[in-house]
Amino acid sequence: MEETGSRPLDALNIARNKTVMVDLKNGLRYIGKLKAFDIHINVVLSDAEEHFNGEVKRKLGTVFIRGDTITIISPP
Repeated sequence: MEETGSRPLDALNIARNKTVMVDLKNGLRYIGKLKAFDIHINVVLSDAEEHFNGEVKRKLGTVFIRGDTITIISPP
């Protein structure tokens, strides 16, 4: 991994303050700006939107997502 660093937390550090897509085990997707995370991959997004089946369901603002519910974190 060149730009993303050599560890998963390095990749998250690079993505801080950038828009990311977070997919959850329950099928929901959140898109927002990555503000913070910890070693458990708990994340805080700002300006977050909740998506289901490709449609925006809610605009939520700031959200906390528990790391054990996340399947993927990616640029949208």
